[in-house]
Amino acid sequence: MTATAVPGVRLRRVTVDGVGLNVATAGQGPAVLLLHGFPHTWRLWSDVIGPLARRYRVIAPDLRGFGDSDRPADGYDAGTLAADAEGLLTALDAGPAAVVGIDAGTPPAFLLAMRRPGLVRRLVLMESLLGDLPGAEEFLAGGPPWWFGFHAEPGLAQTVLTGHEEEYIGWFLERGTLGRGVRPDIRAAFVRAHTGSEALRAAFGPYRALSATARQIREAVRGGRLTVPALTLGAHPVGRSLEHQLRPHADRLTGRLIPDCGHLIPLDRPDALLDQLEPFLAPEGRG
Repeated sequence: MTATAVPGVRLRRVTVDGVGLNVATAGQGPAVLLLHGFPHTWRLWSDVIGPLARRYRVIAPDLRGFGDSDRPADGYDAGTLAADAEGLLTALDAGPAAVVGIDAGTPPAFLLAMRRPGLVRRLVLMESLLGDLPGAEEFLAGGPPWWFGFHAEPGLAQTVLTGHEEEYIGWFLERGTLGRGVRPDIRAAFVRAHTGSEALRAAFGPYRALSATARQIREAVRGGRLTVPALTLGAHPVGRSLEHQLRPHADRLTGRLIPDCGHLIPLDRPDALLDQLEPFLAPEGRG
């Protein structure tokens, strides 16, 4: 295992179904699996891993295609990403786990809990939508975010953006923290992870797979209910849309908002996030 600049965190490589995943780990105890989104790596969780590791075994992978994980040609739909997460927990002998997903990490976290409820002790979903389930009409009133279509068009975005990655990734980081930005080391890590045509091609994978992911989510809710205790956390811009989508399908759901917080909750308001996570993730937690 390799030490990192984040105290207490070590990196290891775990191969799941032929795909090598770069995985940050810290602490001991019940497992907590953290799934990032775009344009992130495991470093999204830098400010919350340490506090969580006091009580938990924290596992924070780079999703396939991101950071230092492999960049296969396909497999970026939420169902395959959920299978990656399941395989990772199995390889590390880490289940049942609390699973936390944000942005593009939310749909696979949800599908993992739907498909393997015995493997997911508690579920936290943040700042994303669950496919085209009803409930997000207010958020989508002006249409989906412009970059969804841009990223989904095969070959276009990486061709246009190669050579301009720092400006593009920086725009998302500023927007995701309400203009407050992120620390230089984390910004540099995100930019490095998304520099080059191949890195961009892989990172846009979940957008190219949006229709497949939406179909998988519809099939999941038609086939059953979410029985795992779940918490949705909204900020700007998603707000309560995710909660509204999930509530008709969940048996035990708590929905909360984090005020004065941008999309990148773990970096913009880590203390406020921990205030919500720590009581919920505890074995006797509410929900």
